[in-house]
Amino acid sequence: MEKKPHFSRREFPPREVSSVSLALLLAAVLLLNALLYLYLNKLYTSSGRAETDPSLCPFGYFKLGAVKNCSPWLSCEAINREVRKLKCVGEGAVKKVFLSEWKENKVVLSQLTNSELKEDFLHGLKMLKALQSKHVVRLLGYCEQQFTILTEYHPLGSLRGLNETLHIPKYKGMNTWHRRLMLAIDYVSIIRYLHSSPLGTLVMCDSNDLDKVLSQYLLTSDFHILVNDLDALPLVNRSAGRLVKCGHRELRGEFVAPEQRWPYGEEVPFEDDLMPPYDEKTDIWKIPDVSNFFLGHIEGSDIVRLHLFDIHTACKKKDPADRPSAQEVLDTYRKVLTLLIREAAMPGTREML
Repeated sequence: MEKKPHFSRREFPPREVSSVSLALLLAAVLLLNALLYLYLNKLYTSSGRAETDPSLCPFGYFKLGAVKNCSPWLSCEAINREVRKLKCVGEGAVKKVFLSEWKENKVVLSQLTNSELKEDFLHGLKMLKALQSKHVVRLLGYCEQQFTILTEYHPLGSLRGLNETLHIPKYKGMNTWHRRLMLAIDYVSIIRYLHSSPLGTLVMCDSNDLDKVLSQYLLTSDFHILVNDLDALPLVNRSAGRLVKCGHRELRGEFVAPEQRWPYGEEVPFEDDLMPPYDEKTDIWKIPDVSNFFLGHIEGSDIVRLHLFDIHTACKKKDPADRPSAQEVLDTYRKVLTLLIREAAMPGTREML
C-alpha cells in the first residue's frame, strides 16, 4: 500500500505574530490619540472667564469681513449717514430688525418699536457691549438717543431654521451626529459663559419654550452658534441674596423649570408678589430639550443620546441644587464627543492590523 506523502506546514511562531500585532496596535492607538488631542485642542478653548476671541478688537472697536484693521463702533451720526436699510427681516415685542448695508457689507439694524419697553432695549444694548466675546454676536455700533443697534449679519439666521438649512444641498454634509453634537456643545458653552460672565451669573430668561430659545441664537456660516438677543438677562447674586424672576406673568408647561411654575395650585390665583424667585439652574433644566432638538433624528444621534442620558437625567432633577453646573454639563458633552470620535476611528485602526 502506497504511503501518502506527509506535508508539514510551516507556521510562524505565535508569539512573533502577537508581538507585531501588538506593536502595530499600540502605534495606531498612540497616533490616533495624538491626532485626537490636536483636533480637540482646536475645538476647545480654556474654561477661563473671559473667553475672548483672538480675532476680536479692543473694547469699543470691531472689524468686519476681510478688513484687517479695527474700526470704532459706529456713532449715531455714522449710522444715519453710512447705513442703508434694505428690508425688514423680523419684528418682536421689543424691536424691529432690518437687513441693511454698510460700506458694501450686509449688517443688521435693530430699532425699538415699543417705547414702553425701552428699558429692556437699553438693557440688551448694555449686555451686548459688556459681553462681547466669541459667544456673542458682534456689535458694530449703536445710538441710544434713537434706540438703534447695529450688529453683524449672519445669512443662515436663527436656530429655528437649523433643520431646513441642513436639508439644503450645500449643507447636507453638515447633517451628521458629530456636527449636531458640536452645536449642542456650542449652546452649553454659551450658557456656561453667561453663568460665569464678567458681569456675574446671568440667567437666560427669554426661554419659556423651545421656539423662543432657538430665536435667541444665530447660526454662523461655519456652523457655530452665537447668542443674539440679550434683552432679558437678569443677574443672580447669591452673596447679596439676589435671585431672579423671568417676567411678571405665570409660566406654564414642562419646558420651564419646576421652580418657575406657580407653586400654590390652581385654587390660588397667580400673584407676582407671591411668586418665589430662582437662580440660573433654570437654564440647566432646559439643556436636554434644546440638545434633543440639535441632535435630531439621524444616524448616530440615538447613540449620542444614550451617552448623554445620565447627565440629562441630572439636569432634570426637581431640586435645582441637585442639578449640575453648566461647566459640569459642558465637560460631560466634551468627554462624550471625544469617546465617540475615538470609537468611530477604531474600526479603521483595526483594518490597519
